[in-house]
Amino acid sequence: MSTSQPIAADSPTCEVSVDLASLSMIATGGSRVTLTAEELRLSCKCAHCIRARFDERFPNRFPGIAIVEVADLGYGLNILFSDGHNRGIYPKSYLASLAEH
Repeated sequence: MSTSQPIAADSPTCEVSVDLASLSMIATGGSRVTLTAEELRLSCKCAHCIRARFDERFPNRFPGIAIVEVADLGYGLNILFSDGHNRGIYPKSYLASLAEH
């Protein structure tokens, strides 16, 4: 899951795996970048999740979490997870940085 290339701004819509456990996108150089649903859920930076982290009530894991729906906003993705969470917007530059870790 490592890439030094950003997610292509004109990348076709990302693909969710058949088991809904991961999301893959094309990096600028043409390589495929894959992030698990749990990685994405743990990396949400919406106000709700930031507050939950601040209050020390954000979970350390999301076992069994699935990606239910993805909306491509052009500059990033809005992801609906199986726990009902859909507040986060994941800019493509942020997705690229997640893939590098």
